[in-house]
Amino acid sequence: MSTAKNSKPTESELEILGILWEKGAATVRDVHDELSKSKDAGYTTTLKLMQIMHEKGYLNRDASSKTHVYTAAISQESTQQQLLNKMIDTVFNGSASQLVMQALGHHTSSKEELDKIRQYLNDIEDQQKR
Repeated sequence: MSTAKNSKPTESELEILGILWEKGAATVRDVHDELSKSKDAGYTTTLKLMQIMHEKGYLNRDASSKTHVYTAAISQESTQQQLLNKMIDTVFNGSASQLVMQALGHHTSSKEELDKIRQYLNDIEDQQKR
């Protein structure tokens, strides 16, 4: 039944997962209301998509009450890592440095973001020296 580990969520599925990652648990109505703030989405479309996501193993569903409550069955971190790895492999020919250079070259980063990146790179260098 669960194919979550073998496939990647679509853009619409990622929007729903993003809402659930932020909220923790929500009804279809909660998710639909949040989606409606940024796009024209029909309630039945949201419902059907969440049912499909449950079948795929992306969502858990608590059906113990009249209103079903959904939670993300896949973690944000593992999903981001899977999508990032796929993008690095397919778009940047396996080169993480190309991805970073592209991102930094075409995105205005704050001083705080650049400081975090520097610290992260320093930490990686320290680990490799050990």
